[in-house]
Amino acid sequence: MFVSTKDVGILPIFSKLHVLNFQKNFKPQDTDIIVASFPKCGTTWLKALTFVVVRRSKHPSHDHHPLLSDNPHVLVPYVEMNLYFYSEKPDLTKFSSSPRLFSTHMPSHTFQEGLKDSTCKVVYMSRNVKDTLVSYWHFFCKKQTDDNILSSFEDTFEMFCSGVNLFGPFWDQVLSYWRGSLEDPKHVLFMKFEEMKAEPREQIKRLAQFLGCPFTKEEEEESGSVDEIIDLCSLRNLSSLEINKTGKLYNGRDNKTFFRKGEVGDWKNYLTPQMEKKIDMIIQEKLQNSRLKF
Repeated sequence: MFVSTKDVGILPIFSKLHVLNFQKNFKPQDTDIIVASFPKCGTTWLKALTFVVVRRSKHPSHDHHPLLSDNPHVLVPYVEMNLYFYSEKPDLTKFSSSPRLFSTHMPSHTFQEGLKDSTCKVVYMSRNVKDTLVSYWHFFCKKQTDDNILSSFEDTFEMFCSGVNLFGPFWDQVLSYWRGSLEDPKHVLFMKFEEMKAEPREQIKRLAQFLGCPFTKEEEEESGSVDEIIDLCSLRNLSSLEINKTGKLYNGRDNKTFFRKGEVGDWKNYLTPQMEKKIDMIIQEKLQNSRLKF
């Protein structure tokens, strides 16, 4: 199902054990859905959209929707940073609704053993590397205040260009899912943040089609159901919810830190012309002959 390019050795030390726990103990169901991405590529947005699309028959009304009381990262938990982080064999019985929804930031090859012989589906969200870098710095390195900087933007930029970050080189992960989507399009969907922003209705319909729950034209599309989902899952709406303004995740991180700008092209406010040229050259080299473009 997935393309194997490297072994587990590229994974960050803090997560190796948890990924191995997943590979050894996870028992996939064919209906499982894995939401995947490199950090800060629209992960929270994609989790919200996937949950709402898949569960819309169970939660037809948005007045008391689970998204109003739970952060998307609670509704679609990470396997390596949540479930298998705290237990070698976590209790998954609470995920009784089918399809089960899980998520990851890890490269696709790490799932080869965990998802062996499974026909579950993977949805991957990609994003322009420069916007990803800026958002990554704000989330992991700058934190919430300017006086709590763990790494300068310049240092983070250099490490990012060298492929040194929490989840391995950006381009290796993107390419692993991209190639997976070309080789197995029925089970791997490759989406782009920029396309989701530019044409949300078409991209959400594409997502629903891939997940096996397409929108009905008369009952849903023409009645405005798709637009209601777009509004419910929008950055504006999610960031305004009380749970996301004052709540915290299981690891103590404030929910509000997952909602910053979500803009396309914000990198222009941070990268110098020299930085732009350098990272463009790296991406051109890494993605050559892949047919993948941002």
